[in-house]
Amino acid sequence: MDIELFEERARIIRGTRAFFDRRGYLELDTPLLAPDLIPEACLEVFETAYLPPGIAAGGRPYWLIPSPEIWMKRFIARHRRSIYQVCKCFRNVESLGRQHSPEFTMLEYYTMNAGYLDSLALTEEFFGELLGDTGQVELRPPFLRITMEEAFERWAGFNLYEAAEAGRLGEEARRLGLDPAPGRTRGEGLQGEGDTGALYDLIFIHAVEPKLPRDRPVALIDYPAFVPCLARGSPKGRLGGSCRTRERWELYVRGIELANCYSEETGPEEVRRYFDAETARKEGSALVPHRVDRDYWKLFLPDAAGGPFPSCSGVALGLDRLVMVLTGRSSIDGVLPFPMN
Repeated sequence: MDIELFEERARIIRGTRAFFDRRGYLELDTPLLAPDLIPEACLEVFETAYLPPGIAAGGRPYWLIPSPEIWMKRFIARHRRSIYQVCKCFRNVESLGRQHSPEFTMLEYYTMNAGYLDSLALTEEFFGELLGDTGQVELRPPFLRITMEEAFERWAGFNLYEAAEAGRLGEEARRLGLDPAPGRTRGEGLQGEGDTGALYDLIFIHAVEPKLPRDRPVALIDYPAFVPCLARGSPKGRLGGSCRTRERWELYVRGIELANCYSEETGPEEVRRYFDAETARKEGSALVPHRVDRDYWKLFLPDAAGGPFPSCSGVALGLDRLVMVLTGRSSIDGVLPFPMN
């Protein structure tokens, strides 16, 4: 066990808290157990149960959180504060090794009256402060900003939106030597050649992601609207009455996916539609089904006390991966005090 590494890990976590504390963010400490979760077909969860005294079996089911989002948005709906949290999260059916662990540490932060590009600037500032006067020039902001459309044109050789709208993603996958056959699985619900999101994911993972620059942090921005998430639709690049893109970015450092950010969707009907659609996908594919709060969308309705859910932007950042890149380690196991094996 490398005590100097864990001293550096502790310094990074202290620096993280100090950064947000100085800017007036409120630190939360929400439960790790939840009676229901946000449906996300791209991941699996851990189930457990509460057994009241005298009950030997059965009990009330709970699930370990894959992120604190479900609790933090409930807090925002009530108090409308910029908040952050450093907490343990849990994702099942994860590989053990270089970049993954079923139990990991998440930094999640929400900024009121902000959009995704505001959060990107804040994250650059956060990186700059953590790095201080160290010589890691390749990690310093400003981050390289590349739209998802530009990334596909540069490294996959075609226009993502034109191909998706024309139904040509399967053809492009085969041109790149990728197999879009039905039955292929990879965690994001791949269903075969007729699934636009599945084909996008297949091409991105195998043809685009490996070619992202590693000599400086890369923020991939403006994700396709056909990939389901709770990010707000972008007014840029509208096709007819619908959005081509969502206000979302993901941060890659040395080729490692480190953070995911949205301008949060605040429309109650949009949230309800997402929950309904994603719950249906989840019920059709989940290895570990979980309960969904069908009334969660009501958090976003106007109320007499404070009005509608506030405009805000949230970032989820893998803290173990951040420690890994800041300390120059090549594996997440190397920065966990007690890695699973």
